[in-house]
Amino acid sequence: MRKKGQLEMELSARITQWEKEYLGRGSLTCKADLLRDLAIVTLQGVLTPAEYDLAAKSAGREQLKKYRNNLVESGRAQLEAIVADVLGRRITSLHTDISTKTGERLIVFRLDAAWDSGIDKP
Repeated sequence: MRKKGQLEMELSARITQWEKEYLGRGSLTCKADLLRDLAIVTLQGVLTPAEYDLAAKSAGREQLKKYRNNLVESGRAQLEAIVADVLGRRITSLHTDISTKTGERLIVFRLDAAWDSGIDKP
């Protein structure tokens, strides 16, 4: 049976792989944290230099956020499969946002049950 840290590491690795294969570019770092029925994924360094330039203006920020959020939503089925494979849970909701100042993206998955429900605890 895998421990919490192992699951978080595997989820981080799989999300990074998904970014590279589906979005064509991966983040610089990716860290997943499991908390009750949430899987919180923090991705650092997701913006390109051109996207930072685009985000310098208000209209550009809005376009960039909408575009990047739509890309994640378009890959939702794949993300659901990754979460189901790693955690054995279904996603009931997905929330995401990106900081155009820091280039950080958060993806929050609400799971159908606590990540550790059904696991025998010591």
